[in-house]
Amino acid sequence: MNTNGKLILIPGLLGETPPERVIPDYNLHIISGLDVFVVEELKTARRFLRKCGYKKDFGNVTFFVLNEHTEETQIAAYLAPAFYGKSIGLLSEAGCPAVADPGNSLIRLAHEKGIQVVPLAGPSSIIMSLMASGLNGQEFIFHGYLPARPPEREKKLKQIEREIQQHGYTHIFIETPYRNNQMIASILKVCSASLNFSIAVNITTEHEFIRTHSIAEWRKLKFEPGKQPAVFTLGR
Repeated sequence: MNTNGKLILIPGLLGETPPERVIPDYNLHIISGLDVFVVEELKTARRFLRKCGYKKDFGNVTFFVLNEHTEETQIAAYLAPAFYGKSIGLLSEAGCPAVADPGNSLIRLAHEKGIQVVPLAGPSSIIMSLMASGLNGQEFIFHGYLPARPPEREKKLKQIEREIQQHGYTHIFIETPYRNNQMIASILKVCSASLNFSIAVNITTEHEFIRTHSIAEWRKLKFEPGKQPAVFTLGR
């Protein structure tokens, strides 16, 4: 009988949204019973836990930090509590752990070590933007971030458009919020007028904005989301 703890994958909020709007009660129950967490940033993780009604004294809670600065050699130690029967919560900063977020190396190692991995339901801006786009949800590709420099970004966008026209797949990508306007400008500059383009901003919050139009229509609207969390979707 396996008495190891589990690795619980806990989706976070996508913005200043009340947890009860997007986090199932089951998640809140599971979170309340954990006292070991792997997080990207301590301050925001603790804030999220308190918003979810977490009552334990943080002085008695173990936090491991997993982000772009974490050495691969450190990660195995994060799973040590599982071998003593303690389940570990992997928290995402926003949305789902390991999806456009750190965590996949820890999850892969858990599989290798025979630790059960349990994904909890919760908000994903990527999937929710696809759901609301009206574009092909049967075949899609998520790119993460496109190149930051305009020439490389525009070259990538032209490649994406060729793939859309050839295969019909929907292509999804994100951008650092302060480059949102530059991303939209590049899309409107290089993509064909007939291509469909969906912009989803502040998903699940009271300021949510999701619209799909042709590139030709977007050129008339001159929309700029500014420095807000956004997901961009291109398709036929």
